[in-house]
Amino acid sequence: MRRLEASAFSGAFPGEHELADEYDVSRHTVREALRQLRQVGILDSGRGRRTAVQTARIEQPLGALYSLFSEVQARGMRQRSEVLTRESRRDSTVAARLGIDADTEFVYLERLRYADEQPLALDRTWLLASLARPLLEANLTATGVYAELASLGGVRITEGQERIHAVTPTADQRRLLGLGRGVALLAIERIGRVTGNPAEWRETLVRGDRFSVVAKWTPHTAYQMAVADGSPLGSSRRRSAGD
Repeated sequence: MRRLEASAFSGAFPGEHELADEYDVSRHTVREALRQLRQVGILDSGRGRRTAVQTARIEQPLGALYSLFSEVQARGMRQRSEVLTRESRRDSTVAARLGIDADTEFVYLERLRYADEQPLALDRTWLLASLARPLLEANLTATGVYAELASLGGVRITEGQERIHAVTPTADQRRLLGLGRGVALLAIERIGRVTGNPAEWRETLVRGDRFSVVAKWTPHTAYQMAVADGSPLGSSRRRSAGD
């Protein structure tokens, strides 16, 4: 376990023979130890696949204000962002999604998000330039967009809507995110609002093998997952996510 916690097996995981020789134990002992590690979800293996250490998943609650930046850090992982594109631009398609004038100026950010130096998400954000212009000069490597927006401009995005669905990655997305074969992406499409007014459109593509969403319910409360009604982001207003 000490070697697992130290990420000693981040590459190929040793085979049974190698482990038996290294620890001077029988293959039966090795098999039993591996079985227990698979049972508790530490190791992953299957027919035709080599055994590998299971990568930790980031769980995200539905229907609440959250930050991918904070969720990563809360699990003891190192978080950083690589800014791929940062510029002012106009985008009539995004403006239409927000229900605002087609000539509206946006601050556009495209970032590659990392957790423990492993690619986690590809994030594209359009924010009203009238609110977010300070982000054009901000250092976003080790902080969240919303935190910088509040710190530099006093602007807080407090509510919004999201739609989450699975997508097949393109070749470029697979390369950027280091995806293995058969791994899908979760696309999170978001409208963020400031005092009820639309201020942000965001599309985040998250690795499906690293991220999951969770919902809570009880016999006395409704299930906290919005049902889409055919509108851009579904029918229910939710507190927006964002970082």
